[in-house]
Amino acid sequence: MVPAKRIDGKIEDSIQEFVRRVREAGGANVESIILFGSAVSGDFHAGLSNLNLLCVLRDSSFAALQALAPFAKWWDRQKQPAPLCMTRRELERSTDVFTIELLDMQQHHRVLYGEDIVSGLKISMHIHRVQVEYELREKLILLRQQVLLASGSDKRSWELLLRAAPSFATLFRHALIALGDTSQPGRRGAVQALANRVGFDASGIEQVLDVRERKTETRRLDVNDVAARYMAAVEKVTSAVDEALDSESSGRG
Repeated sequence: MVPAKRIDGKIEDSIQEFVRRVREAGGANVESIILFGSAVSGDFHAGLSNLNLLCVLRDSSFAALQALAPFAKWWDRQKQPAPLCMTRRELERSTDVFTIELLDMQQHHRVLYGEDIVSGLKISMHIHRVQVEYELREKLILLRQQVLLASGSDKRSWELLLRAAPSFATLFRHALIALGDTSQPGRRGAVQALANRVGFDASGIEQVLDVRERKTETRRLDVNDVAARYMAAVEKVTSAVDEALDSESSGRG
């Protein structure tokens, strides 16, 4: 697990208040509370990033969830997504279908209460590579659909690129892992490392991240030029992961 980087004191206070309320509402039913995602990986940007939380429950039935509903509504008022609620068994049995999500969580998490259930999860790297290719291909196809609809509108094109950027940045980091790099760089580091490994122009992805993080303004960039480099990068990465899977299959055969 990568060590957590310090986050803003007010954000930390909100996290601790979340833990207090969950433990008070859930009592013995709450087995573990885990913070994961950008708040732990070092990619957190206040006002843009979410605080992602996992509550491991002994009982996840409808009745059990109702006891936790008031704190979830309070958390929603803080403009944060509702926590993921799973039992330990569900978590352990989900490693073959949520490989990207759980590997991400395993590499970047912080235990706020209870046992570290995440670190010991057994995740198949072969299944992970398959899921990475699937997610890349699916999101590339959806991106092409939306590009068609956004054509001619700079506003819609920017909205599309900005909305998709976090997902593609995550998938690029996992593509790097699928290709054998376990160095666990941050979002931007992964994009550049993957560009160096696969051989593509990372500037389109980086410029969209710059706009998203308010480091530059859209008026300084040609959205069509950015989109062309952005899509070319996604296509190149998808092909690289596909070829790696083909080579793996050939080796097994």
